[in-house]
Amino acid sequence: MRLDINLATHPHEDARTFYFRASAALGAIALVTALLILITVHQWRNTRDISAELGQVQDRISQLQKEKTKSEEILNRPENRGTRDRSRFVNSLIAQKSFSWTQVFADLEKLMPTQVHLVSINPELKQNQISMRMVVGGTSRDKAIDLLHNLENSRHFREPREISEQTQARPQAGQDTIQLEISAVYVPEAGAVAEPGSVGGGEGAR
Repeated sequence: MRLDINLATHPHEDARTFYFRASAALGAIALVTALLILITVHQWRNTRDISAELGQVQDRISQLQKEKTKSEEILNRPENRGTRDRSRFVNSLIAQKSFSWTQVFADLEKLMPTQVHLVSINPELKQNQISMRMVVGGTSRDKAIDLLHNLENSRHFREPREISEQTQARPQAGQDTIQLEISAVYVPEAGAVAEPGSVGGGEGAR
């Protein structure tokens, strides 16, 4: 029986392989660390740029709000009430001149689904905008809701919403099974010619 015994003070080890593997591992760790640092710096710069832009927008909004408040204070002075009232009156005339019943009905005709018709319509001038209140009737609720979607996608109507809904379980022959009251802001066609009459007079249709 033969036994091999290493009596050396420092036993032989494969140091070259160990150092190679350790160096490769440290290199990989260093590379990953560098990539993480680059990603963090890039995100930090983007966040800083966005924060700066938001700060500029907020400063601009605050400035405009101050200018608006200052202008309102000047217009609300007793000596300027006449100017303020004339300005509102002129703005209302401009809005009324841009209103055309013919154009309104033409726009609605393009948006009105089948099985739905206009029952009544009433325009009002609110804050220099033409607010429309209309009642539509029909035999299909889905079709009436389609009208709301059509108004949302129209360039002549903004902020459409349903105000109320009425249904009849057993309508008589020829009567509507559902009626919706809808409000929306009407945006007239540029250069539209107004017809005789004022906004807010109200008109019905069947």
